[in-house]
Amino acid sequence: MKIYDNLSLLGRNTFGIDQSCDRLMEYENENDAADAASECRSTGHFLLLGGGSNLLLTQDFHGLIVTPARRFEVCALPDAGDSDSVLVRCWAGTTFDDVVAYAVDNGYYGLENLSLIPGECGASAVQNIGAYGAEIKDSLYRIEAVEIATGQPVSIFNGECQYSYRQSRFKGEWKDKFIITYVTYRLSKTFRPNLDYGNIRRVLDERHISIDTLTACQLRDAVIDIRRQKLPDPAVTGNAGSFFMNPIVDEATFKKLQALHPDLRYFEVECPDGSTRYKIPAGWMIDQCGWKGRSLGPAGVHDKQALVLVNRGGAKGSDIVALMHAIQKDVHDKFGIDIKPEVNVI
Repeated sequence: MKIYDNLSLLGRNTFGIDQSCDRLMEYENENDAADAASECRSTGHFLLLGGGSNLLLTQDFHGLIVTPARRFEVCALPDAGDSDSVLVRCWAGTTFDDVVAYAVDNGYYGLENLSLIPGECGASAVQNIGAYGAEIKDSLYRIEAVEIATGQPVSIFNGECQYSYRQSRFKGEWKDKFIITYVTYRLSKTFRPNLDYGNIRRVLDERHISIDTLTACQLRDAVIDIRRQKLPDPAVTGNAGSFFMNPIVDEATFKKLQALHPDLRYFEVECPDGSTRYKIPAGWMIDQCGWKGRSLGPAGVHDKQALVLVNRGGAKGSDIVALMHAIQKDVHDKFGIDIKPEVNVI
């Protein structure tokens, strides 16, 4: 266990916001996590932090931050229930994209479309990260954690997490209830490419790659190139990736929107009850409001992807929040839709 007092968080959030915390505990194993849970119970005011890629700090955090040590720890295990699957167990502080690379290199499939998503494995289970038609709920098998209230280790399985678009029980009733130590993904030994979302097929066509001969490595490379063309590198320009969630509306709302905006972009979403709802790209609506590439002080909207808010240099969390509110107002005024941040604003 490493403990830091009065620590700057500049290197622990991808927005590049310079705020500090009173104390940070970096746990390295399950016993450390149990000790951190005890400290959480004692202090009462704490924050569970992953890689900081989904976080916007607006002030110093006067409390305890608990975070996993950053290291690559991955182990592939046989799946007793399915000979065509493998269980890949990962330390919570392992960079998620390193796991995707490991899986592709070793012939374990299912994560390719999630390539280059920033953050760590622990956070992937909390956020239900997703991109290009895939979500982590499609591959997640089990979460190992320490329950903060008791300090005891627990195992939580996929079906208990109530996953939906960018949501889970960890963001609702289970918020601040568990310190995650390991995440296990169930991956396939058979490559079944998911190509029906975004520009993946177009990029493959441009590279003269046939679907019949496509490899997982080629698919991963294509996804990485698409993301790099559209999204800024946090090491160069502070950002947290997609800042807003894409709103999902019912059929009645969708028809009203389509009548008012014939060029409306949307994706159909099949619901568990068999009904169809419609996901409206927040980035498209923000672009239609004229925000792409614009700035409000030192905070701005990325010029290639309107869903991404950026720190153009020296921005404070309050600058990003002011930009967020201005965008939300314009989208609501034009479309009658409230867009909500995917990023955790502290």
